[in-house]
Amino acid sequence: MRLRFFETLIQAKHLSGVISNDEGLDTAMINSISADVCELCHRGFEVVMVSSGAVAAGKADLGIKGRPSSIPLKQAAAAIGQSRMLRAYKDAFNARGAKVAQVLLTRDDLANRRRYLNARNTLMTLLEYGIIPIINENDTVVVDEIRFGDNDNLSAMVTNLAEASLLAILSDVDGLYDKNPSQHPDARMIYEVERVSEEIEAMGGDSSSCHGTGGMITKIKAAKRAALYGAGTVILNGRTPGNLLRMIEGEELGTYFLPARDRMAAKKHWIAFTKKPRGKLFVDEGARRALVEGGKSLLPSGIKGVEGGFGRGDAVRLCCMEGKEFAKGVVNYALAELLPIMGKKTSDIETILGYKYGDEVVHRDNLVLNQ
Repeated sequence: MRLRFFETLIQAKHLSGVISNDEGLDTAMINSISADVCELCHRGFEVVMVSSGAVAAGKADLGIKGRPSSIPLKQAAAAIGQSRMLRAYKDAFNARGAKVAQVLLTRDDLANRRRYLNARNTLMTLLEYGIIPIINENDTVVVDEIRFGDNDNLSAMVTNLAEASLLAILSDVDGLYDKNPSQHPDARMIYEVERVSEEIEAMGGDSSSCHGTGGMITKIKAAKRAALYGAGTVILNGRTPGNLLRMIEGEELGTYFLPARDRMAAKKHWIAFTKKPRGKLFVDEGARRALVEGGKSLLPSGIKGVEGGFGRGDAVRLCCMEGKEFAKGVVNYALAELLPIMGKKTSDIETILGYKYGDEVVHRDNLVLNQ
């Protein structure tokens, strides 16, 4: 990575209701945000943007008000609006001498390790050539099974993908309050969060906006995931011109979530938050203690039950016999291979299957304990 201003800052920004309104795209806001981003690039920062807006840009042509009521309608609106959104960004950035590129992703793109690395290589190449990537979920082909859920979740995954040191979530609120400021005039702004606790998560609420998905709770969860990767997160009002620059210059704006002291390795972060689990393994208490307290790998002898359908290399949830999940990992054996060897000794694997990938069903290097 290139070092500038003592460190490289790749800023993954999430824009939901900020750049859209009832009429569609808010070009004035796009111009304002583009001006801030161009100034950051001029100062030597590297910026990756995560921006929704395609559905909002295209839904009017379908006569839709509010959110589309079905995935096919959302896909159709995105197909219409995707080029319009990119054109709006292109015009805004080109006017300031900057270039942009569109990167469309589905969760499957990031869940597959090879495609994940390919996507990362694409982002790094664009940044190397001074081009600003604008990432969005590929709504024209996405279905529930491969959706990110919301752009807050996507931006947290991109933080890891782009090796970012800061995630800036531009919202239509000033930051995190201890209670809903629209209902409680005495609500207090929280400027810094050291750790996302249950109390902090309880302060999040659902979104009432018709222009995007996800409320404050999804932003808090995104900040928690980014923190585990080692990145800080700031939630601030993106509809106030210049806020992003003022925050970078040190002004106390929005809510800043500190990165975790013990950073999770990139691959383990990918396993924990990006790779979608395909099943469950139920393990006995001895195996659970060996994994949690001893830092060991999961052997077939400790597995007492399975659930779901998974192949070799898929992610699974690891649960105690009562069903409580305590970890997530990547399996070395497919379901059909695991069924005859679970509960058996490692020395029996080759005898039973006729081959052996290794002693471990889940190696400790591919296992992440729940935080």
